[in-house]
Amino acid sequence: MTVSPILSANDAQPSLREMIGQKLMLDFRYFCETGDASKCRKPMTQLPPSLQKLLQTYQIGGVILFAENVQNTEQIVNLTKDLNKVSQTPIFISIDQEGGRVARINRSEATSFTGNMSIGATYPKHGDKYATEVAKVIAKELSSLGINVNFAPTVDVNANPLNPVINVRSFGEDPKLVAKLGAAQVKAFEDRGVISALKHFPGHGDTQVDSHTGLPKVEHALSHVKQRDLLPFAHIIQAQQPGMIMTAHIQYPALDNSTIVNSKGEQMIRPATMSKAIMHNLLREEMGYQGVTITDALDMAGISDFFTPIDAVVETFKAGVDIALMPIPVRTPSDIEKFERFFESIVTAVSEGKLQQPEVATSYHRIMRLKDRIAKFQSSPTAAIAKATLGNPQHRQLEAELALAAITNVKNDGLLPIKPKAGQHIHLIMPDRQKATAMKQALQQATPASIKVTITSLQAYKPERAEQFIADADIVISAHASPQQSAAEIGGMDDVAELKSYELSKQAQPKALLKLMQYAHSRKKASVFISLRAPYEISKYAQYNQAVLASYAYNVDVTDENDVRGPAYTALANVILGNAEALGRLPVSIDMKSLKK
Repeated sequence: MTVSPILSANDAQPSLREMIGQKLMLDFRYFCETGDASKCRKPMTQLPPSLQKLLQTYQIGGVILFAENVQNTEQIVNLTKDLNKVSQTPIFISIDQEGGRVARINRSEATSFTGNMSIGATYPKHGDKYATEVAKVIAKELSSLGINVNFAPTVDVNANPLNPVINVRSFGEDPKLVAKLGAAQVKAFEDRGVISALKHFPGHGDTQVDSHTGLPKVEHALSHVKQRDLLPFAHIIQAQQPGMIMTAHIQYPALDNSTIVNSKGEQMIRPATMSKAIMHNLLREEMGYQGVTITDALDMAGISDFFTPIDAVVETFKAGVDIALMPIPVRTPSDIEKFERFFESIVTAVSEGKLQQPEVATSYHRIMRLKDRIAKFQSSPTAAIAKATLGNPQHRQLEAELALAAITNVKNDGLLPIKPKAGQHIHLIMPDRQKATAMKQALQQATPASIKVTITSLQAYKPERAEQFIADADIVISAHASPQQSAAEIGGMDDVAELKSYELSKQAQPKALLKLMQYAHSRKKASVFISLRAPYEISKYAQYNQAVLASYAYNVDVTDENDVRGPAYTALANVILGNAEALGRLPVSIDMKSLKK
C-alpha cells in the first residue's frame, strides 16, 4: 500500500474536531454488543462495525492493542488491516512489546526475549549488541503484523529495590548504561519503521508505588533528579530522538511543586502528566525534544482516582501533551454514547477557552509529521510473511543467546558446575508448577545422565512431603521471582481486581521458601538458589545456598502441561550442569555481605 504525504502546505486546514480526534488513542481490549460494560470480558479480535464507525466519525488517531486483541498471527494481520481501512492517513496501531515481563503477543508465536535487565547484565561483555539486535527483531515482527508503535524502551533507572512496577523492565541502576542501551533500541526500532516511545518521563525508577494502583511521589533534590532520572531521556533526545515519549503519573516536586484541585476538591501537587513545567518547559524548551508526547494510560489509579476523564484530558492537553492514551473505556454500545458526550466536552473546552485552539493545532501538526514518517515504511501486512517472521529460527536463536549471556553467577562456593551421575536425585522448589516443569525439562535435556527430578510447587504444597523430598535429594535447586506481578505485566487496570487476589495467594511463598531452604541447609544438602526476577532478594536467601544464580527472567511458553519451556530455564540448566559459563554481571547493587555467610 502506497501512502502519499499526509499534510502539505497547500492542504486545507483541518477542523477542530479532526485535530482533537488525532489527539486520542483508544483501547478496545474488550467489546460486547450488549450487557454491562463493567462485566464485559469478550476480547475484541475483529473490528465490529460500531467501532469502525466511531474511529471514522471522530478520526481517532490511534489504538492500543492488548494480549486479548492479538491472539494469533493471522487474526492480528486481519485486525490491523481493518484498522488501517478506517482512515486515509495511517492510524497509530500501538502495543506494549517491551520483551521480558511485558510482552502482549503470544510467546509461542512472537519472540519475547528475557527483557531489559537481562540486556543490562550483558553490557560489560557485549556492549549494546543485545539491545540493538533484540529491538531489530521485535521491530521486524511488529512491522510484519501491521503494528507501527511500540511503547518501548523503558528507560527508567531502577534505583529502588522495592519498585513494584519497573524492576527488571529497567536496564539497571546506572543512568549512563540505561541511556546507551535505550538509545540503541530507539535507533533499531525506528530504522525499521516502528515508532518507539521512551517511558516513563521524567522517570519511574525510584518509586515504591505502582502508578496503576496509586500516585507515586519522588522527593529528591533537583540535582539528583537530573543526574539520575532525567539523564537517559536527555542523552537519547540528543543522540537519537524517539518518535514518542510517554509520561509518568508521578509527582515530582523538584520539577514542579504547583498544585491543582482534584475532583474531590483537594489541593494536590500536579502529576507530571498534567504539568506544563515538566512536559513543555523542561522536556521541550530545556531538553530540546521535538517529537510527540503521549500520556501513560489515563485509566490508571494515579490519575483516575483524582480526576474525571474529561478533566484528566483537558489538564493533560493544557500541559502540552499531544496524545491522551485510553482516556475513556469503550466496551459496549452504551460506552460509545458516553464517548460521544466526552468528545463534545473536549470541543466545548476549546470554545470556553479552557484549551487554546492554536496549541491543539500545534499538537495535531506534530502528530501528522510523525505519521508522515511511518507512512514511508507502511505496507499492507500478509499472514504468510508474518508467520514466516514471528518466532523464526534466527529470532529464537538470538532469544536463547541473550538468555544465556545474561545468566549471572552471583555466588559459587565450589558447587557449580554440577555433573550429575545416573540415578542422582535433584529436587526443585519453584514458585509454581509451570516454572518447575520448565526447569525439570531443561535439566533433563541438558545432561545425558538419567536423573531423578522431583518438584515442590510453592503455590500448593505439603511441608512434610517437601521436607521428605529434600531429605532424599542429592541436590536442591530453589527459585523465586520477586517482586510479585504488577498490573503492567499482566495487562492493565482491568486486571487489578484479579491481581489483588493473586497477590494474596503469593504472600506466604517467601516464608515457605526460606523455611525449606533452612531445612536443606540443616541437612547439609548441596543447594542452589536462582533469582528469577529482580536480584535484590538474593541477600535474603544466599546464606543458605552454596551457589546463587540470577536470570532476570522467568516466563514460559506452555504447549501442554507436560511441555513447558522458556529460554531462561534452558540457559540456567546449561550453566548449572556445566555446558556453558555464566558471564552476565549484576546491573543493580545487592547486599554482598550475605554472600559470605
